[in-house]
Amino acid sequence: MDPIQSIGIFALNFIQATGQICFLLADTFRCTFAYPFRFRLFWRQLWFIGVQSQGVVLITGAFTGAVFAAQTQFQFGRLGMNSAVGPVVSVAMCRELGPVLCALMVAGRVGSAIAAEISTMKTTEQLDALRALGIYPVQYLVVPRFAAMALSMPILTSMAIFLGIGSGYLVAVPILGVDGVYYWENTVKFTVMKDVLIGLTKAFIFGMIICMISAHRGLHAAPNAEGVGQATTQAAVQSSIACLIANFFLTFLLNTILPD
Repeated sequence: MDPIQSIGIFALNFIQATGQICFLLADTFRCTFAYPFRFRLFWRQLWFIGVQSQGVVLITGAFTGAVFAAQTQFQFGRLGMNSAVGPVVSVAMCRELGPVLCALMVAGRVGSAIAAEISTMKTTEQLDALRALGIYPVQYLVVPRFAAMALSMPILTSMAIFLGIGSGYLVAVPILGVDGVYYWENTVKFTVMKDVLIGLTKAFIFGMIICMISAHRGLHAAPNAEGVGQATTQAAVQSSIACLIANFFLTFLLNTILPD
């Protein structure tokens, strides 16, 4: 197969997968309102996605804020701009580092788990059993995960942002000698509601992307052990890449919608 054929097949597969994910998203919204909401499944997914992801997200946010504060002080300290360390760390955590790193962690932990569980159910013909019982798989499997992800991602991102700013303070002030009063005053002064809204909006959209791609990989996996493995890996990788690409466009879009 020559390179042109490979590129063409890749493009066709990408367009087909994108269309299927869009239809799955529309079907998920339809099922949310067309069928009774399964609260027991929702609470179970909320525990798995929201509560059990706190550890990895909090560690990521804390050390990212600490390292970013240290690097910022190393560079700004040469210019005598130590008082700018706080707002730089705060705005960066709110707008970019918090939502993006949280999405990458959740994509690796939760996205792969969603794809693995659904693809395993497909391999063991549990999806066919659900249909035989009159249960629509999207309503039973995707809707509770989608709702739990949409609620969990902004909360997890908020926690990562808060811990990142706090750890940045602990590194910048006691260790690197930045004035604590200037740190907090400038952080509060230059961090506005727009920064928080941009971060939480991105987190919400990243949650939808991770859930849809992971569920799609699970529902369309080959019904064998190799298919389960491929779906798990593809869900984590494709969700992460999709979030990074979406972040680029969301940055421009949200700054246009929410001007200073």
